[in-house]
Amino acid sequence: MTELKADVLVLGAGMVGVGAALHLQKRGRDVILVDRQDLAGQGTSFGNAGMIECASVFPYMFPRNFGEILRYARNRAPQVRYSLGDLPAFLPWLVRYYLASSPERAFKSAMAELPLIRRSLIEHEELIAEAGVPELLRRTGWIKLYRSEATLAKAMREFDRAKQYGVAGEVLDDAAIKLREPHLGGEFKGAIHFTEPGFVPDPGGLAKAYAALFRRKGGSFLAGDARTLEQSTGGWRVSVDQGAVTAREAVVALGPWSDLVFDRLGYSIPLSVKRGYHLHLAARGNAVLNHPVLDADQGFVLAPMNSGIRLTTGVEFARRDAPPTPIQLQRALPRAHALFPLGDALDARPWMGARPCLPDMLPVIGRAPRHAGLWFDFGHQHHGLTLGAATGRLLAEIMTGETPFADPAPFAVERFG
Repeated sequence: MTELKADVLVLGAGMVGVGAALHLQKRGRDVILVDRQDLAGQGTSFGNAGMIECASVFPYMFPRNFGEILRYARNRAPQVRYSLGDLPAFLPWLVRYYLASSPERAFKSAMAELPLIRRSLIEHEELIAEAGVPELLRRTGWIKLYRSEATLAKAMREFDRAKQYGVAGEVLDDAAIKLREPHLGGEFKGAIHFTEPGFVPDPGGLAKAYAALFRRKGGSFLAGDARTLEQSTGGWRVSVDQGAVTAREAVVALGPWSDLVFDRLGYSIPLSVKRGYHLHLAARGNAVLNHPVLDADQGFVLAPMNSGIRLTTGVEFARRDAPPTPIQLQRALPRAHALFPLGDALDARPWMGARPCLPDMLPVIGRAPRHAGLWFDFGHQHHGLTLGAATGRLLAEIMTGETPFADPAPFAVERFG
């Protein structure tokens, strides 16, 4: 085929890449979206709890409480598990994560990301309306359940702090929990219903709807190998199934696989992953789950997806490409059955994905300093679905010379030296 040309290549068709492609397209750029899959949203964007977490002001930082660290180190906590064999590979990154999680540095990260978090649902609402898929957004918020006085008290302190930054919610006693979710079982000291966040009952489907919108507006979506990206005369070139495509600029939005490109280009960026699993199960009888619910003490989420009740686990520290070890999921299953009337599994096997994380829990957004026309947009940690549309707007504003709606400096790759 004749070599295709565009203004911008966006590498990666997850929520982050599609969000960037749409915002660049909206600003008059001719964009080609490239992914190894024929469909958008097949990677990390496919598997999550479906929350557009506009209430998550404070990122998930490394714990500072010694007792909590010791509990995780014993590898029995439901929220976190690590692969002992992979420990040498990710221990240096964990040390950087711990250091970046000091109260001062964690607060700095939170304040840097706050404009993105607070803009996240607004950007999604606009894209969902334009894509014509209002059924993929439910304004239910989500409920965090607490089984002990200690965990409830800690959550209340965090909630009081978050309210200072505009987070809304309701504290629930046992009767209020039952009113909202009559089919839940178990004894709880209380819960917090975060009422603002949006819930997406098919995250992979939303990424596909955005990609379809991108195509309707004249964009090209091609299957190709991002690892073939190379600088060419006047821009960037990448191989696709039909041949090759070139553009003046290229955006690396490959989530946990971004290192496959930036490593080759000589960038030393401390990108690591937190792996996670999910499994869909049927609801028994006439049982209905009205909201996503987090069992905070037992470390899992149940979310009422279109494809069944999705059980999602906490964090697994292991190499990105190591074989799946869904031990957390196996441990969570009996607890999930006790929480809600679940039937048979609807998936042949559990799904596994990898959340791309930097030690300060902030993404890298902006110019690659040593290569003209190369841009980065990855490392969205637990908030790829939440932030993809907002960071797409921020990147597009930077690339097209607009005044950005948030300060881009904290997201620059130069922060890592």
